[in-house]
Amino acid sequence: MTWSILILAGLFEIGWAIGLKYTEGFTRFWPTVGTLVAIGLSLGMLGIAMKTLPIGTAYAVWVGVGAVGTAIFGIVLFGESASAGRLISLGLIIAGVIGLKLATPA
Repeated sequence: MTWSILILAGLFEIGWAIGLKYTEGFTRFWPTVGTLVAIGLSLGMLGIAMKTLPIGTAYAVWVGVGAVGTAIFGIVLFGESASAGRLISLGLIIAGVIGLKLATPA
């Protein structure tokens, strides 16, 4: 269950990272509200996961899920580069997250 909460926290991290783009510097009300809610949920769930998982593992997985997801949404929503180097780098992050999962007993 802890890993599910951690992955969900990472998904909310994607939400708030993308949401920041839509707030336009926190000048748009509803995108700002949604972003702040996503931040709260993401950090709250990360805190719950850290009760059981090692801090280094939990934080690295949370950041990894958020970074990969945000980069993918950047490609899809904002036309950011999908170069081979970028995709390979994202694959390495995914490999690292999987490695941490396999190497963590909790």
